[in-house]
Amino acid sequence: MTDTPKPGAPKPGAIILARHGEPALSRKVKLTAAGYRAFWAQYELGGILPGQDPPPRLRRLVAEAGTLVSSTRLRAIQSAQTLVGVQDFARHEVLIEAPLPPPNLPDWIRLSPKTWGFVTRVLWWYLNHHHGEEDRYRAEHRADRAAALLIDLAADGGTVVVLAHGFFNHLIGRALRKRGWNLVESEGYRYWSIRRWKQGWE
Repeated sequence: MTDTPKPGAPKPGAIILARHGEPALSRKVKLTAAGYRAFWAQYELGGILPGQDPPPRLRRLVAEAGTLVSSTRLRAIQSAQTLVGVQDFARHEVLIEAPLPPPNLPDWIRLSPKTWGFVTRVLWWYLNHHHGEEDRYRAEHRADRAAALLIDLAADGGTVVVLAHGFFNHLIGRALRKRGWNLVESEGYRYWSIRRWKQGWE
């Protein structure tokens, strides 16, 4: 599926998928599966570590953008606020991170949150382990809806900057590619990093 602009319509602007800043919740712990489930619930509700200074280039991209949006998670909202202060911006639930429900493993297995995240994402992606939460296929469908939203926002030719989440930004990117958009710049998936998408090749 590709989105073809109408004759005479302006070329869509870029879509910049940015990851939020570093969360305030420390990852320097070892957790059981139940402990990681509680950790993830707290992570989803929490904000970012105070005192962060976003990269100057991201600040410039946001300042020059026609539209800024974020997910409805606090860490994404606070990241956007760090960039624009009191300026208002839209917040969309369709942009929230995909879930990370851990398997029910025995308590003698204790892993770091980073390792739990990797194990859980692999099980979620390849074995559709979702523990009653959003599964991979529903998340991919949501990512396609998010991509359609962002394409609509970029339709007037202005750049759209999105403050959201590492893995779900990846899913949005996959959906954009299916719609004829191409990744023209990538800083990876670290905190504050960007991935810039354009319709066709520049």
